[in-house]
Amino acid sequence: MKKLRVAVVGFGHLGRWHADKVSVLDASELTYIVEPFEQAQAKAKEAHPNTIVTSEVKDIIGKVDAAIVVTPTSFHYEVVKELLQNDIHVFCEKPMTSTPEQAIDIGEILEKKDLVFQVGHSERCHQIWERRDEFSAYFEDAPTTRLNRVASFKGRATDVDVVQDLMIHDIDLLFYLFKEKPVSLSSKGYKIRTDKWDHVSTDFTFKSGLRANITVSRNHVKEMRNLEVTNKCGTLFFDLFENKLLVGSGEAQKDFVQEIPYEKRDHLLIEQEKFYNSILNGDDIFVDFSDGLNAVELIDKVLLSLETEKEILL
Repeated sequence: MKKLRVAVVGFGHLGRWHADKVSVLDASELTYIVEPFEQAQAKAKEAHPNTIVTSEVKDIIGKVDAAIVVTPTSFHYEVVKELLQNDIHVFCEKPMTSTPEQAIDIGEILEKKDLVFQVGHSERCHQIWERRDEFSAYFEDAPTTRLNRVASFKGRATDVDVVQDLMIHDIDLLFYLFKEKPVSLSSKGYKIRTDKWDHVSTDFTFKSGLRANITVSRNHVKEMRNLEVTNKCGTLFFDLFENKLLVGSGEAQKDFVQEIPYEKRDHLLIEQEKFYNSILNGDDIFVDFSDGLNAVELIDKVLLSLETEKEILL
């Protein structure tokens, strides 16, 4: 099988992982790494001695079939735009752009191109979502939902606020699991370690009656990633950090709480496999442009609520 020539653009914390996945998959060949900083270039050359390491995107034009964009968010727009305009398939880590206006511009380019564009919303890869239909009753009748994604300060991704860095994961999960857009939102946040929002809590309301709260922090005392859904059936508690589901049922049973562990997966590997299958086999795009745009637009409204300290109608 002919391998896709793939470039990884950005060799930072996440870029190193992506480069490793490209190297081990049968459908891909790590042809280039684009990295402007000398120290990171040295690490790239050491980790992947058979790969060409260069400092500018223009150096890979016409030499690769696909690229994985893992730069800081503030550079996504200019990098993605250059790649798409030169007919290169793109897998861009979340969020796909810093603003809705930039995202719309990317969409206009895609309308003129026959290219695969995938966004890196990796939380969709949890194995437990494949069993959602087993617990569908818990997602009906307007449940209350809470999502928490908090961790201690690590010093990464400080070019953006915690909404773009972390909350975007859970905003996408809301779309993915409930297939519904909110009608209003209200946010409260704090700037603690940086000059950007480090801790944010947002309440979302939906036409169906669903209510959801997402709380994210990069200045917490412990690391937690979970999603809780409660309605008249009881409670589902998805521990996305420990890879297990706790089911609290209202039905009479011996054990009120049932614990269901599920398979831990390599999300980046799955995302890349799906990306290459879309290019080579025409498979549906796992997380497409419209999914990425929905997340970017909602993030923009969360930030507006934070700055104005007002509820935002959508």
